[in-house]
Parts: sequence; C-alpha cells; structure tokens
Amino acid sequence: MSLPETMFDYEACLAACARGEQQALRDLYEQESARLLGVAKRIARDNALAEDIVHDAFIRIWTRATIFDPARGSARGWIFSVTRHLALNFMRDNAREIQVSEQSEMALQASASLETSSENVDTFDFRIRSGRIYVCLEQLEPARRNCILHAYVDGYSHSEISQKLGAPLGTVKAWIKRSLVALRECMG
Repeated sequence: MSLPETMFDYEACLAACARGEQQALRDLYEQESARLLGVAKRIARDNALAEDIVHDAFIRIWTRATIFDPARGSARGWIFSVTRHLALNFMRDNAREIQVSEQSEMALQASASLETSSENVDTFDFRIRSGRIYVCLEQLEPARRNCILHAYVDGYSHSEISQKLGAPLGTVKAWIKRSLVALRECMG
C-alpha cells in the first residue's frame, strides 16, 4: 500500500537506490508503479506496452539513481520524467500507423466529443496533495491548469490537448507558455 506523497521520502529512496539497496526500489515501485503505469498508458495507449515501459523505467531509475540532482528538481518529478521520456521515445521510435475501420473511427470521434464536453470541468484532484506546486497550480484557471497537467503529467502533445479541450492550437500553446511563466514566478 502506498503512503501519502507527503510521508514518502522520494529523495531518500533514490539515494538508497544509488547505494544499491534493493528494498528502496521495491518501496518506490509500491509507491508509484500504478501512477507511472497511468502515465505510460496515456502515452502508449496500450496496456502491455505501458507495462513494458514502466518496467524499463524502473530499471533506468535503478541504474541512474546516482545522477539524480535534487538541485535540478524533485525526486518524484525526476521519476515521472524518466517514465514519460521513455514512453515518448518509444512511441517516436516505433511510430506505426493503425488501421481503423470507418465504424470504429466514428465511435472514437463520439467518445472524444464526450470527453471534450466534460473537460471544461476541473478534473484533476490536486487539492488533496500538499506542496508549493499544488498551491501554484491552484492559482491557474482550470482550463490552463488542465493544459499544463495534460502536457506534463499525461504526456499529451499540444494538438492532442487542443482536440481534447476543443480549443484552437495557438490558444493552447499560449496558455501553456503563459502558465509555465506564472508557475515559475509562483515557485520562485
């Protein structure tokens, strides 16, 4: 069972991994594997592939824990970044075209339009977590906050976010750029 994020010491866990303590990797896996699998599934859109990506991510976390630098960001953020980058790299390197029947395509479009209408409601449950980033995220308008979270947590591209929110691509790009500036100022 995973601990609340405020009680789990990610930095100490990564330091223990760097020292070769296998129990630290097990603890980290118990704490974050489900959430990392969610990130990988969003990007890969395939359960088996996402599981492989998370497996590779934990191997990379284990072998590269020594290079984690707390001055450059949080340990938890680094772990998510490792997973996200592996998933994105895999998808880019193994890009393949999936043939979709006309009927399936219509069903997907119908599903996407339902998601778009529900996306204008604030869907991220970030308030229950503590930490400065959550305070800063809360200061953003829900649509802009959702853009940031879709981009950096879910791994969506700008065009995917545009489609999901039903907003013009240029607007999404501007929202993300301005929101990042606002988050930097708030965190500073």
